[in-house]
Amino acid sequence: MFIVNENEKEYRFGDSGPKYLMKGPRMNFALVQFGPGEDFKAHYHNVMEENFFILDGEIHIEPGEVHYCINNSSAKVKMVSTLAPYQEVDKVEVDNYTYEK
Repeated sequence: MFIVNENEKEYRFGDSGPKYLMKGPRMNFALVQFGPGEDFKAHYHNVMEENFFILDGEIHIEPGEVHYCINNSSAKVKMVSTLAPYQEVDKVEVDNYTYEK
């Protein structure tokens, strides 16, 4: 059993970005929070598939699928992210990514 106290972990960028509650050995598990107007750089994973669980709905991203997220609302967005199978290094950032609606 793996027990984690969320209060002992920190978001990557102060009060936003990912807060990893578990990194390996089988998967990554994180809370992700973004304030209004915040985003993360477009990227993909070679091996890991990623799931975002949001209060209403979920998003599944296949390995190799470029993904980008921006909070266009006036409130914070909080979601759970899972990535599996675990790879220590698997994120590939995409330069000059153009978001299309």
